[in-house]
Amino acid sequence: MKFIRSIITTFCFIVFGVGAIFLNFLIFPFIKKDKILCSKIIHNSWKFFTRFLSVVGLIGVDIKHLEKIENKVIVATHPSFIDIVILIGLIPKTTCFVKKELTKNFVMKNIVNSIFISNDLEIDDMKKETKKMLDMGFNLIVFPTGSRHRKNEHPKIKKGAATIALNANKDIIPVEITTSEDFLFIHQPFYAAGKKRVIFEIEQLDTIKIENFQQKTEIENKKELTKEIVNKLYS
Repeated sequence: MKFIRSIITTFCFIVFGVGAIFLNFLIFPFIKKDKILCSKIIHNSWKFFTRFLSVVGLIGVDIKHLEKIENKVIVATHPSFIDIVILIGLIPKTTCFVKKELTKNFVMKNIVNSIFISNDLEIDDMKKETKKMLDMGFNLIVFPTGSRHRKNEHPKIKKGAATIALNANKDIIPVEITTSEDFLFIHQPFYAAGKKRVIFEIEQLDTIKIENFQQKTEIENKKELTKEIVNKLYS
């Protein structure tokens, strides 16, 4: 069964790659300046891919609670490589940070440079770019740990999400993602799919109101807001 699931996983990545090539070369060169249209295509494509992974038996998605999210900073736990695919497939008009290498990747660069934000920007440019996208009505997903981790691991989180939310004056939506088994975990080969279907549980937690973290100095506000993110996601 483990071998069969590895074959299915490899096939799914081929499907994703073929789809990416199609969009990158035949669609996005002509529409990449229309960020709203680009986001709709990415959202629907990744929604389809998530369903495809479910149909072939690799994963299941159990949405415990997820309301309509608009124009917010989303902070999420990060157990798997495909967390961002699942979230953007679930939440329309959403962007995130990507590795700078992808902005120059031959197969992905037109897609990536349409709505996503490079993670190598200097702090001022990062604040400017994230505020621009949020002011356009986009949601912005941030994995505050910066790396994948399991449910019971509590890694140190970075202050980037707090910086972004305070700078753009946007509320924060915590989203807890957990998996029943390791799937596309850090240092795990893409074909290592385990022996059974992996269930992704997704739960939207209480909103963190940005207005409650604007009474002190910038450093203090950022520190307290980061602490609140930790309490929401890892308490």
